[in-house]
Amino acid sequence: MAAPNHLQINARRGSDRLILELVGELDLFSSSTLADAIDLHERAGMLVLDITRVSFIDSTGLKAIFSARREAQARGEQFAVTRGSPQVQRLLSLTLLDEHLVTLPAADAAESVTAEDGAAAGSDRA
Repeated sequence: MAAPNHLQINARRGSDRLILELVGELDLFSSSTLADAIDLHERAGMLVLDITRVSFIDSTGLKAIFSARREAQARGEQFAVTRGSPQVQRLLSLTLLDEHLVTLPAADAAESVTAEDGAAAGSDRA
């Protein structure tokens, strides 16, 4: 019997951005859902993962975020995430992964991200 998937993904488009709002747990059982969502959507100038409502993340979830970043770069897109919950931000900070991501204060701020912001993190290797 398969484990339940506790992740919902809501997609919306900005002017030249695709914003994927993640709600729930990003873990071993749900990380493939994120990969599938990215594959289903057409290319945009920037891919933004809104992790504001992610309640739990494990190492597989961290890998899924960086796989999404790598996929966006391969497609010629910029990549950013929003600030997550205190627990998620702490995990990103402790693992130093936050240093490799463009982090927006909120999904709506994605509209004001400059090309330089996205290119700076995009040049790092995780």
